[in-house]
Amino acid sequence: MKRAFTLIEVLVVLIILGLLAALIVPKLTGRVDEARIETTKLQLKSIKSALEQFKLDNGFYPTTQQGLKALVEKPSTPPEPKHWKQYLEKLPKDAWGNDFIYISPAGERPYELKSPGPDGIEGTEDDISVWDL
Repeated sequence: MKRAFTLIEVLVVLIILGLLAALIVPKLTGRVDEARIETTKLQLKSIKSALEQFKLDNGFYPTTQQGLKALVEKPSTPPEPKHWKQYLEKLPKDAWGNDFIYISPAGERPYELKSPGPDGIEGTEDDISVWDL
């Protein structure tokens, strides 16, 4: 005689699966966010290294107007770098697809370089600055 699952047995299994999913999914989501933050930090370090090399070669950091694009293409606006070379293959975006924010000079620091973070809005608590690494 064939025995089928009763409705109660199926519901119990579904409830157990739902509870497991409720416990596991948030942990996986948190890990994805952590991975994106770490990826963005690595990108910031890479851009910082390129900026430092630019300064060593040319004696100054790119201006805000020249931006990070000066690491990919030779700037045509003053001051023009005399010993320019390509420092990055392309301009990266942060792990959420946002452009990095670059300002130079930036008060007490030679420049500000940051990601607007997960919310994509500059000036909020989740911004990731190269100076905080």
